[in-house]
Parts: sequence; structure tokens; C-alpha cells
Amino acid sequence: MGTAVITGGGTGLGKELAKQLSAKGYDILLVGRREQPLRETVQSILASGGQASYVIMDVRSRSEIEHTLSTWGARDIELLVHNAGVGYFGPLESSTDEEMVATFETNVFGPIRLTKALIEAVPHPRFTVINVISTAGLRGKKNESLYAASKFALRGFGESLQKEYEESAIRIVNAFMGGMNTPFWDNSDHVEDASRFRSPSEVAEMIVSQYTETEEIIIESKK
Repeated sequence: MGTAVITGGGTGLGKELAKQLSAKGYDILLVGRREQPLRETVQSILASGGQASYVIMDVRSRSEIEHTLSTWGARDIELLVHNAGVGYFGPLESSTDEEMVATFETNVFGPIRLTKALIEAVPHPRFTVINVISTAGLRGKKNESLYAASKFALRGFGESLQKEYEESAIRIVNAFMGGMNTPFWDNSDHVEDASRFRSPSEVAEMIVSQYTETEEIIIESKK
């Protein structure tokens, strides 16, 4: 197998996807903004006998995306997982312009830029993209207007690419999952008890077991 690139791969679902995809035989390239969790995840994969590297990259930066692809070799990439994401929760009137921009830069424009750059970097692209979207991309939720709007946008991006590239070797998979017990909620009071959610390991296992067989994965929250 070739390389699997995972954005936001140092913690939570990204970390678990990296470990499980490594076990499937992929070389792993983690990208993110914080070095320590990326380094720790790479060390864990190496200790298990896998191959992994990391690069500090902000998906909001076109120049950093282009530098990463040119440095690490886009030809070897067989799987691209858009996992990095941010969320600001609360009534719409309490949101700021900065939060609006940050939400769409990370959750929407980042995946669009990275996917476009990868397609342009390879003469005959052959790879799979997994958009980690959340069930907020299926239905709106109270106090999640910005987050849901960004996830609906990413869903539309993925569904459009499925049609654009249906006759090609590029596959697009949209994965919708409910809440997970991850550090995503650490600085938010939107969720009172994240421990009731599925573990990132459980969700990662579901994605890894299904992404080669379908273009849409739906994993609802535990009741």
C-alpha cells in the first residue's frame, strides 16, 4: 500500500484512524498544527512496527499545503483523510466574525484546497478521499449553526466530486458520525458529558471497515 495522509492526526479520531490504517499496511503521514501529539502518535505507530511520519501544516494555508505535497511526494498518496476540524457552539448572535471565518477556513476551505492541490500534483491521480463530516452535515442542531453550515458545505463538496470523478480512479467517501469522546469537547460547554459518546477507536474501526465498499458512511451516536 501507499501513503495515507491524515489531517488533525495527532489526537482523537485522527490518531485512531492512523493506528488502524497503519495496521492495514499504509505508510502514515500525519499533518497538524501541534507537534507534540503528532510526534507521540508517530512514535506509537513505529513502536507497533508500522511506518509513520508527521509534518507541521495548517490546512488553512495554501503555501503550506503545496510545500507538504512537494516535499513528501504526492504520487505515493493513496488515501487522504480530511479529519481536522474546529467547532464554535452557541446561539448565532453570540458568534463572531472571527469564529465564522475560522470555522469555514478549517472545515471547508482546507479540505477543498488540499484535495485540489493533490489532484493537480499528480498526472494521473488515483486515490481515495475520506471527508470526516459528522452528523451535523445531515441535519441542523441547536446552537450548532456555524458548525452545521460548514459540515453541510463539506458534504456538498464531497457529493459533487463523487459525480465529477465517477468515471475516474478518484473515490470520495463522506463519513458522518455522531459525537465522540475526544479532546474536541475539552474547551466547550456545549456537551456536558462526552463520555457517553462512542470512543474514537470504535468510530475509526467502523470507517476503516467500510470506506472501500461505499461512498457514504453514517455512524449515529449511541442512544
